[in-house]
Amino acid sequence: MRSPKLWTAVLVLGALHLALVFARFVAPYDPVEQHRRFPFAPPSRVHVVDTGGRLQWPFVYRWIARPGAFNEYEEDTTRRFPIRLLPRGAPYTLMGIMATDRHLVGVDAPARIFLAGTDAYGRDVLSRLVCGGQISLLAGSLAALLALGLGLLFGSVSGFFGGWIDDIVMRVAELFLGLPWLYLLLGVRGFLPLHLTPQESFLLVVGVIGVIGWARPARIVRGIVLSARERKYVLAGRGFGATNFYLFRRHVFPQTIGVLLTQAAILIPHYILAEVALSFFGLGIGEPVPSWGNMVGSLQQYHVLMSYWWMSLPAFTLVAVAATYHVLASAAQETRRPVAL
Repeated sequence: MRSPKLWTAVLVLGALHLALVFARFVAPYDPVEQHRRFPFAPPSRVHVVDTGGRLQWPFVYRWIARPGAFNEYEEDTTRRFPIRLLPRGAPYTLMGIMATDRHLVGVDAPARIFLAGTDAYGRDVLSRLVCGGQISLLAGSLAALLALGLGLLFGSVSGFFGGWIDDIVMRVAELFLGLPWLYLLLGVRGFLPLHLTPQESFLLVVGVIGVIGWARPARIVRGIVLSARERKYVLAGRGFGATNFYLFRRHVFPQTIGVLLTQAAILIPHYILAEVALSFFGLGIGEPVPSWGNMVGSLQQYHVLMSYWWMSLPAFTLVAVAATYHVLASAAQETRRPVAL
């Protein structure tokens, strides 16, 4: 019987990834669009009751600058702006396939809807949060896929053939495990060119994180392969003349799939945090392209951290995503554990 925690984590992560796949549709505005009249505007207040006490379709009032105050706003209650579904807005390409300008929600001009407030340049934080999450989660997932692919390759070769090959691969893996990964990431990235396009920075971050992280999954795969190759049906197949490739593909590799999936649930948030760390220190994906790392980087300014709480939303989102992946990995390990009779 599957654990309720497992299904809950799967549903939450599924909904999150679905929202991030359609990030430009969910985002009310272009993530790099600047509303210069609204720096550090607080989240818009959604109302269902107007000033006369009448129930209305959800609406917002327009933010206006408070006279004589800096970065302070108040609502102009003289006019309501209903929240519209599927309004037209900034054009974009949905999933790189279909050009459209429809967004999930919006309001008519001159009002703006900032459901998560704005940053110092007046950019909508919600739009940057979902579009930045798309980049950060994709970077973490691709880096985990690369690390697991390398770990599967080296761990399988090491465990299946043994001997001097096993010794060399495991000594290199121990070297990688013994190095402090954060300082290694910063050191490797620091030696590479700083002036890169966003696409080049993204691929570079994925490559650096994935190549550094192969050692741990390789050791786990090696242990499974060492056990599997000594099973009787594998030895019998070898006695009947089966090739190494056939034995690995038919009998050994299927036993590594469950562990690889569990490792993916562990490594993806780990590598998302690695991307965030690089971008936080200015060595990852840079402005104006949003990522959770460079959004969290704005919290290095003390006045931003203390005065504008909505700027901390990327950090809270990171914690929630990492915790959900942790629950998924723990539940997956529990379901694979044999039950004592």
